[in-house]
Amino acid sequence: MSARVLVAEDDPALSRIVESLLAGAGFAVTTAPDGQAALERYAVAVAAGAPPDVVLADLAMPRVDGLELLERLRALDPELPVVLITAFASVDSAVAALRKGAHDYVTKPFRNDQLLAVLKNAATQRALARENRALRREVDRAFGVTELVGRSPGLAEVLRKVERAGPTEAAVLIRGETGTGKELVARALHHASRRAGGPFVSLNCAALPEGLLESELFGHVKGAFTGATSASTGLFRAASGGTLLLDEVGEMSPALQAKLLRVLEAREVRPVGATDVVPVDVRVVSATHRDLLAEAGREPPGFREDLFYRLAVIEVELPPLRARPGDVPLLARHFLRELARARGEPERALSPAALEALARHTWPGNVRELKGALEHAVTMGDETIEPRDLPPRVLRALDAAAPPSPPASMPGGVETLADLERRHTLAVLARFEGDRRQAAEALGIDLSTLYRKLKRWEGGGADA
Repeated sequence: MSARVLVAEDDPALSRIVESLLAGAGFAVTTAPDGQAALERYAVAVAAGAPPDVVLADLAMPRVDGLELLERLRALDPELPVVLITAFASVDSAVAALRKGAHDYVTKPFRNDQLLAVLKNAATQRALARENRALRREVDRAFGVTELVGRSPGLAEVLRKVERAGPTEAAVLIRGETGTGKELVARALHHASRRAGGPFVSLNCAALPEGLLESELFGHVKGAFTGATSASTGLFRAASGGTLLLDEVGEMSPALQAKLLRVLEAREVRPVGATDVVPVDVRVVSATHRDLLAEAGREPPGFREDLFYRLAVIEVELPPLRARPGDVPLLARHFLRELARARGEPERALSPAALEALARHTWPGNVRELKGALEHAVTMGDETIEPRDLPPRVLRALDAAAPPSPPASMPGGVETLADLERRHTLAVLARFEGDRRQAAEALGIDLSTLYRKLKRWEGGGADA
């Protein structure tokens, strides 16, 4: 199905030219003579179940101008790409519109190939957003989680392993840095398993000393130790028929590792202070930020090799957020939706500069840090989140990569064309989530030229 474009243009001659150009390129085109008429045609299209995929609007129109049209359309559909047409003298207004959520702008007179490239990229973004929502619904249905968001190859491999390993009884070891979402993956495995109707129980093994950890896992009888005024069944039995997540399993002492191995082999536990064993029926999923197999090869070993192979029948490696930069915009929009829903507020937009700041940060705290940064920004910012609303640690990454300030002798501190080109190029690259091919098409340059520019900016040298 061809992409649907709603064109709002008050110049009849230009409107006919654009309609002919877009129709010839395969778009389904609807035209409107001004912003008010565009809103009316939008409502009719939505009611007919065929809303536009992209809106192309002149910035200067009677009744409802392009900026107001943008704001009203975003209130109705925050993901609808709106491209603005502006005279060269109004570029500042178009940049202001970008901050309010416009997808892009073109200046009059525009080249046909430039306009088509911008609209094709906007339509592609719209299609990807729909595809991502459909994938999200499917993942939610299958795995019962809502924050495994992204399209990076690393995350796709994680989801593939969850899909294959979930329905089995195989023990799974999840490895990843702090904040990458290890518990989310464990919950996904549980929801994809035949044990989904049973309990999901999680324990952070680093949070308790050895004596209490043993009692918490295996239970104890009354009087087993000082303070044991009543018996406890333990988490292995509490998770019966379901899944037990042993988070930070690498923090267990060697003595407790030996007892855990015995439980996994015999499928029975002996509560602390008891003489009899109790059978258990539980699937064990483990998580760690450490390389347990490497630790098993040390002298003395930091982790039992036989326990590692018992826990790691299936290994799932969660990539850090810095290794999946293209997922940052998707996660950011997801968290902004979640925050808006939780607070009962309208969803905030991200300015291109704020998106660039998010793209440049290395996220040592991973997804958890990104979620916290956006909560900070929503609290501190207004309708559109700007870089100043982000935590200082995020801005430091942007400042470190910023071009040098213009020379003091430059009148008014005007930004140089070279710096403007660099800033605009990086903002476009961030908009397309790191996809250099799409960014090059939107910029109207070939891919090799974009590569040379990026290499020059990274190394501080001249164009090759």
